[in-house]
Amino acid sequence: MKMTFRWYGDGDPVTLEKIRQIPGVCGVVSAIYDIPVGQVWPLQNILDLKDKIEAAGLSLSVIESVPVHEDIKSGDGDRDLYIDNYCKTLRNLSKAGIDCVCYNFMPVFDWTRSELAHELPDGSNALVYTNETVKNMNPLTGDLSLPGWDTSYTKEDMQALLTKYQSISEEDLWNNLQYFLKKVIKVAEEVHIKMAIHPDDPPWDIFGLPRIITNKRNLERFLNLYDSPYNGLTLCSGSLGVDPNNDMVDFIHTFADRIHFAHIRNIKITGDRCFEESAHKTDCGSLDIAGIVKAYYDSGFTGYIRPDHGRMIWGETGRPGYGLYDRALGAVYINGLWEAYERANATRKDMNL
Repeated sequence: MKMTFRWYGDGDPVTLEKIRQIPGVCGVVSAIYDIPVGQVWPLQNILDLKDKIEAAGLSLSVIESVPVHEDIKSGDGDRDLYIDNYCKTLRNLSKAGIDCVCYNFMPVFDWTRSELAHELPDGSNALVYTNETVKNMNPLTGDLSLPGWDTSYTKEDMQALLTKYQSISEEDLWNNLQYFLKKVIKVAEEVHIKMAIHPDDPPWDIFGLPRIITNKRNLERFLNLYDSPYNGLTLCSGSLGVDPNNDMVDFIHTFADRIHFAHIRNIKITGDRCFEESAHKTDCGSLDIAGIVKAYYDSGFTGYIRPDHGRMIWGETGRPGYGLYDRALGAVYINGLWEAYERANATRKDMNL
């Protein structure tokens, strides 16, 4: 596997120089953040980003994310234009040596939490989701603005989007996703870029909007929409794992050959559709992180891994969920588990077991 780390560009307080010092991290996952959603990413911008990262002694092979325009998700407006632009961006990314693109198909809102800096008993703070709080939020009032959300919408834009989605069913969203895949994966096959959809976070409907990349049955349905090795998954343990019905170890064994990118993080389930993010170590949360890493190892996983959201610890402040210290601990913990499984396997081979 290849250990990577998310980097948000020049404005990120977690600099490339700091990332380079994390043992075992060989590359970063990044994107171009100043191009409006739906527009083509210029090749020169991509090359400039890659050159900057490589000058810091790291590699750039994964883009997270190339956002999908709302016209594509809703299936109207200028969706064909935006899909064509998406394909042009993929071609430019391929020319720059990118071989994996993460994206999502969540309508309007990206990952959602009810609190960005909830203090935990050990004095750290973390992202938290409380179902009742979210149910009582009105996204039109600005009750919460999250780092993953598109902030370019005006209040009127948001109202129009939410009104539009009132007439879009879950099945409509599936059909619009398939329409997108039929055009985009053909190009991905041509340019050898593995497309890796990120699951919905959290994996249930919010604000009356449908979400479909949520469970094993739906992951299977998604992969069958366009059966190609270039149509794959970003398997995020923290997104899917907040639903106790989702068995992450089983998911890894089931979908191993279609997982192109792995996000590994732990969460603690605190109630029905309620959770808090925790340290990566298994006994810090509700997920078997040791078992998850072993499942990737046993499956022969050779793709990209990154530690996902981390707590803010040791007085650090910064982008919620994306501080340096806790994610660095997560990367080292995952690498330590992987090394232990490698050594145990080598010992078995030496003993002819």
